[in-house]
Amino acid sequence: MTHLIEISDLCVRQGNVLALSHVDFHIDKGEIVTVVGPNGSGKSTLMKTIIGALKPVSGRISRAVGLRIGYVPQVLHIDPTLPMTVARFLGLPKRVSHAAAKAALHKAGAHDLADRQMTRLSGGQFQRVLLARALLDNPDLLILDEATQGLDQPGSAAFYRQIEEVRAELGCAVLMVSHELHVVMAASDRVVCLNGHVCCHGTPDIVASAPEYRALFGSGTGGALALYRHDHDHSHEGGCDHDHGHPHDHGNEAAQ
Repeated sequence: MTHLIEISDLCVRQGNVLALSHVDFHIDKGEIVTVVGPNGSGKSTLMKTIIGALKPVSGRISRAVGLRIGYVPQVLHIDPTLPMTVARFLGLPKRVSHAAAKAALHKAGAHDLADRQMTRLSGGQFQRVLLARALLDNPDLLILDEATQGLDQPGSAAFYRQIEEVRAELGCAVLMVSHELHVVMAASDRVVCLNGHVCCHGTPDIVASAPEYRALFGSGTGGALALYRHDHDHSHEGGCDHDHGHPHDHGNEAAQ
């Protein structure tokens, strides 16, 4: 199978900090992959490198020919004094047909929001509109960078149910950054644990039992993962590696 995205030995700097070191990664058609890791671990850096917003200092990124990517950012600020309907927002920076906007809003579970002002939307409605914008071109790969940040648990759960419906309807792959353990374990085909480099990866059950994962995260946090420590003393079969001393844990990740 040809990968939609294949990354080999990727290194990326953010300012003077080596945010990603020797990262190998791939995603295939139709699968849901979730990237987890503490703040500053390079999650958003990886997403932005994949979409081409950041350039690596070394390594290789291969994208399938004609790959269409839809991107839902972690946060988007709109001037509250600017009058703009949802329909108008979807037509920026290039106009889209009424039919295309309507179809995208329907797929995102926001079919009744076209005439609403962007500044009058709730958090959950705003994220669905961002999702609709990402779906305008029927992407092969949908990237969500902590798209439920700021939503309450019911709103977050509803949003991810919508993502599963989108995946089922479009057959697209989904790449998510998430801090929500229940989402990671319930909705993902694979999990990648990142902390400047790939600490461990595999199916959710493999990652959840990996010493590297347990060293980073704890349970009993009401669904939100908490950072404890980064202490790689063990290896784990199925894709979990030793800490090789790659630089990480320094500085703040962009948009993190």
